[in-house]
Amino acid sequence: MSSSVPFTVPSVSGEVADAVVKVLDSGWITTGPQTAAFEQEFADHLGAAHVVAVSSCTAALELCLRALDLPPGSAVLTPSLTFCGAINAILHAGHRPMLVDIDEDTLVPSPGTVGAAAGRTVPAAMIVQNQGGYPVDVAALAAAAGLDRTKVVEDAAHGPGAGRGGRPVGSESFAACFSFYATKNMPIGEGGAVASSDGEFADRVRAMRMHGMSKDSWKRYLPGGSWRYDVKTVGLKANMTDVQAAIGRAQLAALPGWQRDRVEIAARYDAALGALPGLVLPQRNLDGIGHAWHLYQVRVPDRDAISAELEAAGVATSVHFIPANQMTAYQRILGTEECGRVPVTDRVGEELLSLPLYPGLSADGVERVVAALSAALRNRS
Repeated sequence: MSSSVPFTVPSVSGEVADAVVKVLDSGWITTGPQTAAFEQEFADHLGAAHVVAVSSCTAALELCLRALDLPPGSAVLTPSLTFCGAINAILHAGHRPMLVDIDEDTLVPSPGTVGAAAGRTVPAAMIVQNQGGYPVDVAALAAAAGLDRTKVVEDAAHGPGAGRGGRPVGSESFAACFSFYATKNMPIGEGGAVASSDGEFADRVRAMRMHGMSKDSWKRYLPGGSWRYDVKTVGLKANMTDVQAAIGRAQLAALPGWQRDRVEIAARYDAALGALPGLVLPQRNLDGIGHAWHLYQVRVPDRDAISAELEAAGVATSVHFIPANQMTAYQRILGTEECGRVPVTDRVGEELLSLPLYPGLSADGVERVVAALSAALRNRS
């Protein structure tokens, strides 16, 4: 049956259509003035010194790792409970992923799990992740890995709206990578960004998003432009277009309101689900922490069967993520021993279930989710 409560519905600002038409009428549809304006506005939103807009968060992660100029084949620590794109970014940058286990309450690595992983190797860098919108303590994890902050790349795909100590995720990071995929808190459809406190690093990423070219390719074709350019470093084709940026500018203006909606929906879930037996709610020890609530992830017994019962009741759910160490390609590349070093990830990964959470989810929709989940859990008591 079709779901009466879908898992997600992308939020779209009423200003998007006009913004796109204006770009199409301008004749400049690749990287240009809208992209530059979006970069500045997103930097202002985060309180970041520099923002570089790119084609995706995965591209952002790879560009950052390339811009770090690590020795080929370097060990890069990464959570095992992550999206495949983060692992692919390490591999495509020419490095070796080293898996880090998670804390079962926060679903992100702890200083203890990072220290254990760092003890098996000499890491050259680390990717840390804001799982589901829970902001990691970057400084604590960097110290546990024995790394300077300039060797830590923050996967903030789930990060817009999150913060620590009153500071938004990405505001003080050496490198924080954001996603504007269709399901994210600020959806563009595709797109990403790198926020950095370091101007030289941001300039390297900016050049590398366009093959490493010394001059923007489109400007070469405009009146007064020159065909001469140089390639001073090897980069990717990973730029954001002005069409995407115009959508992003309209979406960014609506983001604060959408974030308030997410917080309210998460609070409704907390109040309604807290007493259900056999259910573990998302981490609530949030003193000084602003959760982005990109996901509302619960832990349930017999997860797959419960998900199927909710689907039968018209409630769509999802799982974020299948642990990287369980993927066939990574098992082949990393080996059985490395993939077996994350027991908490394996255990918790079998229990995680993401409930619907998006700004358009009504109070009635939340009640339907709660009723269906309550019934599924009762069937097991």
